[in-house]
Amino acid sequence: MNQAIEAHGPSVEEAISSGLTKLGVSRTEVEIEIIDEGRRAILGIGGRDAVVRLKKISSVEISPEVEKPSSLLEVKPSPAPIEKAQVASTGEDNEQKGKDSGELSKPVSADDEVETAVSVVGELLSLMQVEAAIDVQVTEPDDLTGKQLPVININGDDLGVLIGPRGETLDALQYLSRLIVGHRTRQRANFVIDIEGYRERREQALSRLAERMANKAAKRGSPVTLEPMPAYERRIIHMTLRDSAEVRTESTGEGNRRRVRIYPA
Repeated sequence: MNQAIEAHGPSVEEAISSGLTKLGVSRTEVEIEIIDEGRRAILGIGGRDAVVRLKKISSVEISPEVEKPSSLLEVKPSPAPIEKAQVASTGEDNEQKGKDSGELSKPVSADDEVETAVSVVGELLSLMQVEAAIDVQVTEPDDLTGKQLPVININGDDLGVLIGPRGETLDALQYLSRLIVGHRTRQRANFVIDIEGYRERREQALSRLAERMANKAAKRGSPVTLEPMPAYERRIIHMTLRDSAEVRTESTGEGNRRRVRIYPA
Protein backbone atom coordinates (compact mmCIF):
# COMPACT_ATOMS: atom_id res chain seq x y z
CA MET A 1 0.00 0.00 0.00
CA ASN A 2 1.14 3.58 -0.63
CA GLN A 3 2.17 5.45 2.49
CA ALA A 4 0.01 8.48 3.24
CA ILE A 5 0.01 10.83 6.23
CA GLU A 6 -1.71 13.97 7.42
CA ALA A 7 0.44 16.88 8.50
CA HIS A 8 -0.36 20.11 10.34
CA GLY A 9 1.28 23.51 10.42
CA PRO A 10 0.66 27.23 10.86
CA SER A 11 0.38 27.51 7.06
CA VAL A 12 -0.14 25.16 4.12
CA GLU A 13 3.52 25.36 3.13
CA GLU A 14 4.69 24.65 6.68
CA ALA A 15 2.30 21.70 6.93
CA ILE A 16 3.64 20.31 3.63
CA SER A 17 7.22 20.78 4.80
CA SER A 18 6.42 18.95 8.03
CA GLY A 19 4.86 16.06 6.13
CA LEU A 20 7.77 15.76 3.69
CA THR A 21 10.15 15.57 6.65
CA LYS A 22 8.10 12.77 8.25
CA LEU A 23 8.00 10.77 5.01
CA GLY A 24 11.62 11.49 4.20
CA VAL A 25 10.85 12.35 0.57
CA SER A 26 11.00 15.35 -1.74
CA ARG A 27 8.01 17.30 -3.00
CA THR A 28 8.12 15.64 -6.42
CA GLU A 29 7.62 12.20 -4.86
CA VAL A 30 4.22 12.87 -3.31
CA GLU A 31 0.71 13.90 -4.16
CA ILE A 32 -0.53 16.70 -1.92
CA GLU A 33 -4.14 17.22 -0.90
CA ILE A 34 -5.06 20.36 1.01
CA ILE A 35 -7.66 19.36 3.62
CA ASP A 36 -7.83 22.67 5.50
CA GLU A 37 -5.99 25.88 4.60
CA GLY A 38 -6.17 26.96 8.23
CA ARG A 39 -6.87 30.41 9.60
CA ARG A 40 -4.72 33.01 11.27
CA ALA A 41 -5.61 33.89 14.84
CA ILE A 42 -6.93 37.37 15.56
CA LEU A 43 -5.50 38.68 18.80
CA GLY A 44 -4.59 35.11 19.60
CA ILE A 45 -8.18 33.87 19.21
CA GLY A 46 -9.86 31.71 16.58
CA GLY A 47 -6.82 30.46 14.69
CA ARG A 48 -6.36 26.91 13.44
CA ASP A 49 -3.58 24.97 11.76
CA ALA A 50 -3.53 24.11 8.09
CA VAL A 51 -3.98 20.38 7.38
CA VAL A 52 -2.65 18.52 4.33
CA ARG A 53 -2.50 14.88 3.28
CA LEU A 54 0.66 13.61 1.59
CA LYS A 55 0.74 10.37 -0.37
CA LYS A 56 3.81 8.82 -1.98
CA ILE A 57 3.52 8.50 -5.74
CA SER A 58 3.91 4.90 -6.88
CA SER A 59 4.88 3.69 -10.35
CA VAL A 60 1.32 2.58 -10.95
CA GLU A 61 -1.37 4.12 -8.86
CA ILE A 62 -4.71 2.29 -8.75
CA SER A 63 -7.76 3.73 -7.07
CA PRO A 64 -11.07 2.01 -6.27
CA GLU A 65 -12.50 3.52 -9.43
CA VAL A 66 -11.70 1.95 -12.74
CA GLU A 67 -8.35 3.48 -13.60
CA LYS A 68 -5.14 2.65 -15.32
CA PRO A 69 -1.88 2.68 -13.82
CA SER A 70 -1.79 3.95 -13.21
CA SER A 71 0.76 5.26 -14.77
CA LEU A 72 2.84 6.62 -16.60
CA LEU A 73 3.82 4.46 -19.04
CA GLU A 74 6.12 4.82 -21.98
CA VAL A 75 4.95 2.00 -24.17
CA LYS A 76 7.73 1.13 -26.59
CA PRO A 77 8.37 -2.11 -28.43
CA SER A 78 10.70 -4.47 -26.63
CA PRO A 79 13.52 -6.09 -28.62
CA ALA A 80 11.76 -9.41 -28.45
CA PRO A 81 8.01 -9.64 -27.70
CA ILE A 82 7.25 -12.03 -24.88
CA GLU A 83 4.41 -13.65 -26.72
CA LYS A 84 1.98 -13.30 -29.59
CA ALA A 85 -1.41 -14.91 -29.65
CA GLN A 86 -4.55 -14.87 -31.76
CA VAL A 87 -7.69 -14.53 -29.67
CA ALA A 88 -8.74 -18.14 -29.20
CA SER A 89 -7.44 -19.71 -25.99
CA THR A 90 -9.78 -20.15 -23.02
CA GLY A 91 -7.15 -20.75 -20.34
CA GLU A 92 -9.50 -23.10 -18.45
CA ASP A 93 -7.10 -26.05 -18.74
CA ASN A 94 -4.21 -24.10 -17.22
CA GLU A 95 -6.38 -22.85 -14.40
CA GLN A 96 -7.64 -26.35 -13.56
CA LYS A 97 -4.10 -27.78 -13.63
CA GLY A 98 -3.03 -25.12 -11.15
CA LYS A 99 -5.89 -26.00 -8.82
CA ASP A 100 -5.19 -29.74 -8.99
CA SER A 101 -1.47 -29.43 -8.36
CA GLY A 102 -1.67 -26.78 -5.66
CA GLU A 103 0.49 -24.39 -7.69
CA LEU A 104 -1.79 -21.47 -6.89
CA SER A 105 -0.51 -21.47 -3.33
CA LYS A 106 2.97 -20.57 -4.61
CA PRO A 107 4.05 -17.21 -6.04
CA VAL A 108 3.38 -17.04 -9.75
CA SER A 109 6.30 -16.02 -11.97
CA ALA A 110 6.13 -12.93 -14.17
CA ASP A 111 6.00 -15.06 -17.31
CA ASP A 112 3.14 -17.16 -15.92
CA GLU A 113 1.22 -14.01 -15.01
CA VAL A 114 1.67 -12.66 -18.52
CA GLU A 115 0.52 -15.96 -20.01
CA THR A 116 -2.58 -15.87 -17.81
CA ALA A 117 -3.24 -12.23 -18.71
CA VAL A 118 -3.04 -12.96 -22.44
CA SER A 119 -5.43 -15.86 -22.00
CA VAL A 120 -7.91 -13.79 -19.98
CA VAL A 121 -7.86 -10.88 -22.42
CA GLY A 122 -8.38 -13.33 -25.27
CA GLU A 123 -11.37 -14.86 -23.51
CA LEU A 124 -12.96 -11.46 -22.89
CA LEU A 125 -12.49 -10.39 -26.50
CA SER A 126 -13.95 -13.67 -27.69
CA LEU A 127 -17.00 -13.17 -25.47
CA MET A 128 -17.42 -9.69 -26.95
CA GLN A 129 -17.07 -11.20 -30.44
CA VAL A 130 -14.12 -8.96 -31.20
CA GLU A 131 -11.50 -10.28 -33.59
CA ALA A 132 -8.03 -9.01 -32.71
CA ALA A 133 -4.42 -10.05 -32.29
CA ILE A 134 -2.58 -9.86 -28.97
CA ASP A 135 1.10 -9.37 -28.35
CA VAL A 136 3.12 -8.45 -25.26
CA GLN A 137 5.75 -5.77 -24.82
CA VAL A 138 7.49 -4.25 -21.80
CA THR A 139 7.45 -0.60 -20.68
CA GLU A 140 10.54 1.51 -20.28
CA PRO A 141 11.84 1.58 -16.67
CA ASP A 142 9.79 3.88 -14.45
CA ASP A 143 11.49 7.20 -13.66
CA LEU A 144 11.08 6.77 -9.91
CA THR A 145 11.22 3.05 -9.22
CA GLY A 146 13.01 1.62 -12.24
CA LYS A 147 10.29 -1.04 -12.55
CA GLN A 148 8.99 -2.30 -15.87
CA LEU A 149 5.50 -3.59 -16.61
CA PRO A 150 4.18 -5.96 -19.24
CA VAL A 151 1.84 -4.31 -21.74
CA ILE A 152 -0.83 -6.45 -23.40
CA ASN A 153 -1.29 -4.90 -26.85
CA ILE A 154 -4.53 -5.44 -28.75
CA ASN A 155 -4.42 -4.77 -32.48
CA GLY A 156 -7.10 -5.08 -35.12
CA ASP A 157 -9.63 -3.21 -37.22
CA ASP A 158 -12.22 -0.78 -35.84
CA LEU A 159 -11.27 -1.20 -32.17
CA GLY A 160 -12.34 2.31 -31.16
CA VAL A 161 -15.32 0.77 -29.37
CA LEU A 162 -12.88 -0.90 -26.95
CA ILE A 163 -11.27 2.44 -26.12
CA GLY A 164 -14.36 4.53 -25.50
CA PRO A 165 -14.58 8.22 -24.55
CA ARG A 166 -11.28 9.29 -22.96
CA GLY A 167 -10.28 5.64 -22.70
CA GLU A 168 -13.04 4.72 -20.24
CA THR A 169 -13.91 1.40 -21.91
CA LEU A 170 -10.22 0.48 -22.13
CA ASP A 171 -9.84 1.30 -18.42
CA ALA A 172 -12.78 -0.96 -17.60
CA LEU A 173 -11.35 -3.80 -19.71
CA GLN A 174 -7.99 -3.48 -17.94
CA TYR A 175 -9.60 -3.33 -14.51
CA LEU A 176 -11.73 -6.42 -15.14
CA SER A 177 -8.79 -8.33 -16.63
CA ARG A 178 -6.62 -7.57 -13.61
CA LEU A 179 -9.33 -8.80 -11.25
CA ILE A 180 -9.69 -12.09 -13.12
CA VAL A 181 -5.94 -12.66 -13.42
CA GLY A 182 -5.48 -11.79 -9.75
CA HIS A 183 -8.17 -14.34 -8.84
CA ARG A 184 -6.56 -17.08 -10.93
CA THR A 185 -3.02 -16.46 -9.74
CA ARG A 186 -3.96 -15.64 -6.14
CA GLN A 187 -1.80 -12.52 -6.20
CA ARG A 188 -2.14 -8.92 -7.28
CA ALA A 189 -1.94 -8.61 -11.05
CA ASN A 190 0.15 -5.77 -12.41
CA PHE A 191 0.01 -5.30 -16.17
CA VAL A 192 -1.28 -2.76 -18.65
CA ILE A 193 -3.65 -3.18 -21.57
CA ASP A 194 -3.25 -0.93 -24.60
CA ILE A 195 -5.13 -0.76 -27.88
CA GLU A 196 -3.28 0.32 -31.01
CA GLY A 197 -0.96 2.68 -29.07
CA TYR A 198 -3.75 4.69 -27.46
CA ARG A 199 -2.05 5.04 -24.08
CA GLU A 200 1.19 6.37 -25.53
CA ARG A 201 -0.71 8.95 -27.59
CA ARG A 202 -2.71 9.96 -24.52
CA GLU A 203 0.45 10.34 -22.45
CA GLN A 204 2.00 12.61 -25.07
CA ALA A 205 -1.16 14.74 -25.22
CA LEU A 206 -1.25 15.09 -21.42
CA SER A 207 2.42 16.07 -21.32
CA ARG A 208 1.76 18.83 -23.85
CA LEU A 209 -1.27 19.95 -21.84
CA ALA A 210 0.81 20.08 -18.66
CA GLU A 211 3.42 22.29 -20.32
CA ARG A 212 0.80 24.67 -21.76
CA MET A 213 -1.00 25.04 -18.46
CA ALA A 214 2.29 25.50 -16.60
CA ASN A 215 3.20 28.37 -18.92
CA LYS A 216 -0.23 29.86 -18.37
CA ALA A 217 0.06 29.64 -14.57
CA ALA A 218 3.55 31.17 -14.63
CA LYS A 219 2.50 34.08 -16.87
CA ARG A 220 -0.70 34.81 -14.94
CA GLY A 221 0.93 34.39 -11.57
CA SER A 222 -2.10 32.44 -10.33
CA PRO A 223 -3.02 28.74 -10.06
CA VAL A 224 -4.51 26.81 -12.97
CA THR A 225 -6.82 23.88 -12.20
CA LEU A 226 -7.14 21.01 -14.69
CA GLU A 227 -10.20 18.84 -15.30
CA PRO A 228 -10.74 15.73 -13.14
CA MET A 229 -8.48 12.86 -14.17
CA PRO A 230 -7.83 9.27 -13.13
CA ALA A 231 -4.78 8.63 -10.98
CA TYR A 232 -2.45 7.53 -13.76
CA GLU A 233 -3.21 10.67 -15.80
CA ARG A 234 -2.64 12.94 -12.80
CA ARG A 235 0.70 11.24 -12.34
CA ILE A 236 1.69 12.13 -15.91
CA ILE A 237 1.04 15.81 -15.13
CA HIS A 238 3.07 15.60 -11.90
CA MET A 239 5.96 13.81 -13.59
CA THR A 240 6.03 16.17 -16.56
CA LEU A 241 6.34 19.24 -14.33
CA ARG A 242 8.31 17.80 -11.41
CA ASP A 243 11.58 19.49 -12.46
CA SER A 244 10.02 22.83 -13.37
CA ALA A 245 11.48 25.87 -11.63
CA GLU A 246 8.42 27.96 -12.52
CA VAL A 247 5.53 25.89 -11.16
CA ARG A 248 4.59 23.19 -8.69
CA THR A 249 1.66 20.75 -8.77
CA GLU A 250 -0.79 19.35 -6.24
CA SER A 251 -3.75 16.97 -6.45
CA THR A 252 -6.99 18.20 -4.90
CA GLY A 253 -10.53 16.87 -4.55
CA GLU A 254 -12.00 13.50 -3.69
CA GLY A 255 -12.82 10.32 -5.59
CA ASN A 256 -13.45 10.74 -9.31
CA ARG A 257 -13.38 14.53 -8.88
CA ARG A 258 -9.65 14.61 -8.04
CA ARG A 259 -7.72 16.93 -10.29
CA VAL A 260 -4.32 18.58 -10.59
CA ARG A 261 -3.77 22.22 -9.67
CA ILE A 262 -0.70 23.97 -11.03
CA TYR A 263 0.74 26.79 -8.89
CA PRO A 264 3.34 29.37 -9.90
CA ALA A 265 6.53 28.72 -7.94
